[in-house]
Amino acid sequence: MNMGKEIQLRPKVNVSSYIHFLLNYRNKFKEQQPNSYLGFKEFSRKCSEKWRSISKHEKAKYEALAKLDKARYQEEMMNYVGKRRKRRKRDPQAPRRPPSSFILFCQEHYAQLKRENPSWSVVQVAKATGKMWSTTTDVEKQPYEQRAAVLRAKYQEALAVYRRQRGLARKKALQQPKNRRRGKATARRS
Repeated sequence: MNMGKEIQLRPKVNVSSYIHFLLNYRNKFKEQQPNSYLGFKEFSRKCSEKWRSISKHEKAKYEALAKLDKARYQEEMMNYVGKRRKRRKRDPQAPRRPPSSFILFCQEHYAQLKRENPSWSVVQVAKATGKMWSTTTDVEKQPYEQRAAVLRAKYQEALAVYRRQRGLARKKALQQPKNRRRGKATARRS
């Protein structure tokens, strides 16, 4: 008999309409063809093709399931008293990670694309730069990759310095007495 507190499990996260469809499709597939096996890649490809081909009316069913699941999850999280995951706070003194060659490319072409297409949203501009990057040749990508490599090397150096300084600060903190009052009280007794 367990006399301690019951451990409350974290509620299961809600899933999207596509995941509901995928689970349903998998069950139907297993019923129709119980002895056949499809690899994950093949099965997910078939599912995505099927998802694109179904009507909006059928998709609405799965979207309704997803909404219900989201409501269930939010309700369970309201009643959940266990530990909540906290996002680790970034140390402001820590060096920031350098941008990749793709990000450098995007930064360079963002303003130009926005000028040419002022009505585009950030997402549309990002998609356009992604397409531009994929059609760019390796020779044209070289300057961005070189700049990214230089920035990565600088970051590694800055990170090493930061870690050394943080290590020294920790050592100093460990060497200092934790309770200074105790030290003063012993000094008075002598």
